[in-house]
Amino acid sequence: MSKNSNIDVREIFALNVFNERVMKERLPKATYKALRQTIEKGALMTGDVANVVANTMKDWAIEKGATHYTHWFQPLTGKTAEKHDAFISPTKDGGIIMEFSGNELIKGEPDASSFPSGGLRATFEARGYTAWDCTSPAFLKEDGVGNVTLVIPTAFCSYTGVALDKKTPLLRSIESVSKQALRVLRAIGNHHSQKVHATVGPEQEYFLIDKKYFDQRLDLQTCGRTLFGSPAPKGQEMEDQYFGSIKDRVSTFMKDSEVELWKMGVLSKTKHNEVAPSQFETAPIFSTANIATDHNQLVMETLQKVALRHGLVCLLHEKPYAGINGSGKHNNWSLATDDGINLLEPGHTPEQNEVFLLCLSALLTAVDKHADMLRASTAVPGNDHRLGANEAPPAIISVFMGTALTSILESLGKGKKPKASTALSLRIGVDTLPDLPKDNTDRNRTSPFAFTGNKFEFRMVPSSASISGPNVVLNTIVSESLDEIATRLEKAKDKNKEAEAIIKEAVNKHGRIIFDGNNYSEEWKKEAAKRGLPNVRNMVDALDAFVTPKAYALFAKYNVLNHEEVHSRHEIYLEQYAKTINIEAQAGISMVRKQYIPTVISYTADLAETINKLNQAEASVSVQEEILTKVSGLLEDAMEKLTKLEKATDKAQKVSDAKKKAIAYRDEVLVALTELRVEIDALEELMPADKWPVPTYAQMLLNL
Repeated sequence: MSKNSNIDVREIFALNVFNERVMKERLPKATYKALRQTIEKGALMTGDVANVVANTMKDWAIEKGATHYTHWFQPLTGKTAEKHDAFISPTKDGGIIMEFSGNELIKGEPDASSFPSGGLRATFEARGYTAWDCTSPAFLKEDGVGNVTLVIPTAFCSYTGVALDKKTPLLRSIESVSKQALRVLRAIGNHHSQKVHATVGPEQEYFLIDKKYFDQRLDLQTCGRTLFGSPAPKGQEMEDQYFGSIKDRVSTFMKDSEVELWKMGVLSKTKHNEVAPSQFETAPIFSTANIATDHNQLVMETLQKVALRHGLVCLLHEKPYAGINGSGKHNNWSLATDDGINLLEPGHTPEQNEVFLLCLSALLTAVDKHADMLRASTAVPGNDHRLGANEAPPAIISVFMGTALTSILESLGKGKKPKASTALSLRIGVDTLPDLPKDNTDRNRTSPFAFTGNKFEFRMVPSSASISGPNVVLNTIVSESLDEIATRLEKAKDKNKEAEAIIKEAVNKHGRIIFDGNNYSEEWKKEAAKRGLPNVRNMVDALDAFVTPKAYALFAKYNVLNHEEVHSRHEIYLEQYAKTINIEAQAGISMVRKQYIPTVISYTADLAETINKLNQAEASVSVQEEILTKVSGLLEDAMEKLTKLEKATDKAQKVSDAKKKAIAYRDEVLVALTELRVEIDALEELMPADKWPVPTYAQMLLNL
C-alpha cells in the first residue's frame, strides 16, 4: 500500500527544487539579478556571484537533509551519470565544516574516461569536465533508503572542449533556433520578444512486469526484450486495455512514481493504460527542450526505481514482446517566445496569421530537406522492431496537417486567397451534452510528424532513448529554414509580398512531404516512393544520414556539432548497435543451450519411455508418437539453427571496422537469431506448460 495516501502536490513541488521562487527568496537581490542575466542572456558569471549561489544552494540542500552533491550529466550512452561528493571539508583542529564553493558548483572533473567517445579522446587522455547548466534548475533527489543528494544538471566535455554528451549539442541547437526565429520576428515587426524557446512535451510509454517473471528470463534481464515466446491466447485484439480502468497495484505504483517526480520538479500530469496488455503511458506538462530532456531522463529512471519497490520491473525497450504494440516516446515540439507567443498557434484565422504560416513553411521545408536526418535521430536497435508495425509510424517521414490547413496551404501554393476560417463547434446530438469547439485539425496516429493544433508531434522517437538527439536535429534543421526566411525578409522592400512568396514556394517545393492519409497502408508506401521520400528501415542504414557533406555542413554552420563530434557519434551508435545484437545473440544462445534444449530432451525421453510402456501394454501410441516426431524434428532444426547463430556471432565478433561489424550483426546474427526463434516458439506450443523453463507471454502480460 502506498505511504503517500494524503499528499499536497504544491507542498511537494515547492520543497525540493532550487527554482525561481527559492532563488528569489534566498539570494541577495544583486546576486539574483546577475544569475538571471546569465540564465536569460548568457552573461558571464563572476566568481563572487558563483560563490554566493553555491553557498546558498548548499545551505538550502543541507536544510532539506542533503549530505552530498553531484554533477549530473548525460554521456553518449543515452543514460545519466553522477559522481557524489560530500559537502565536508577538514579544519585545522581535526574537525569538519560543510563547504561548497563557486568553483565546485560551476565545474567538476569526473574523469569518466570509460564512457564512449568515438575517438574524441583516448583512455590516456582521460580528463573530462562537467559544467553547470544554470538553465535547468538544481534539485534534490532522495533514494529508496533516504539518502538525499543535491543534483546539479551539467554538460560534459573533454579537455579539448569537444562535446562528450547529449546536453551540449542540445543547448547549442536551442540557442541557434532562438537566434534565427528572432530574426524572422524582427523582420516582420516584432521587437518585444527577446528569446524564442523550443518547447517539448514528451509522452513516455512503458511496460510493467512482475519481478518474479522478469527474474526467470535471461533475455529480459540482459536485452530488455523477449527473444523467444509464443503469443498469449489474448493480446490486444479486444482493445479493452487502452484507457481502461487502472488496476490497484499499477495505480499505487503510478502514484508513488508521480510523487517522486514532483519532488524533483518534474510536472508529471497524465497517466493511463496504453494499447497492449501491461503497457502504460505518462506525460508531463510542456517545458523548454532542455528541461524536458532532463526531466524525461528522470522519468525513465524513476519509473524503473519505483517499480522495483512494488515488486515490478519497468521495461522501456521499444518492443519487449513480439506480436503486440511496442513503446515510443511522442515528442511534442513547438516554438514559443519569452513573452508567451506560441509561433505554431494558428489562431482563429490561420490563413491570415503570417507568423504561423512562415513558421509552418520553415517546418515543411526543414522536414522535407532533412527527412533522412530526422529518421537517423530516432535510430536505436529496438526501434527497428517497432517502426512500421501497427502501433508506430513507418520509417517514411511525412507531415500530417489536417484537411483545413492542407486546404489553406494548397490555396496559397496556387497563389489564391484561402477561404476564411470559421469557428466550428461539434454538435453531438444530445441536448444535455454541450457543443464542443472543433479543432482546426484532426489527429493522425499513423503519421510520424503530425500537426496537432499548436505543435508538431514527432511519433518516431524511441521509448528507451534520450529525446536530446531528435530535438537537436529538429532545432538545427528548423534553424536553417528560419535563417533562409529571415535573410529574404530582411532584404525585401515589400515584406508582405516576400512572405507570401516564401509560403507559396515552400508549399510548391516541399508539399510532397504532406500526407493526411493512412501511413500504414501499402498504397502510401508506393506513393511515397513516387514522391521520392526516403524509407530507411533499419538503424545501420539510417545513421549514414549523419555523415554526409550536407549534415556535416549543417551542424557546423549553426555551431551545433563540429565534424569531429558528428563523426564520433556515428561511430558510437554503430558500436552500440553491434554490441546490442551481440548481447541478444549471447543471451539467445545461452537460453537455448542451457534451458530450452535440456528441457525438450528431458521431455522427449519421458515421452519415449511412455511409448515403450504403452507398447508393452499393447495400448495405442499414435498420439504420443506424433508428438514425439514433431518435437524431435523441431529440436533437430533448432540445433541446426543454433549452430548457424553461433558461427555468425563468432564471425561478426572478429570484424574490426565499425560499419562492417554493424552490418554483419544486422544481416547475419540478427537474422539467425530470428530464424532460431521460430523453432523455439513452436516447441513452446507443443510442450506441457509445467515443463517449459521460462514464463510465457500469457503469464507475463496478463498477471499484474
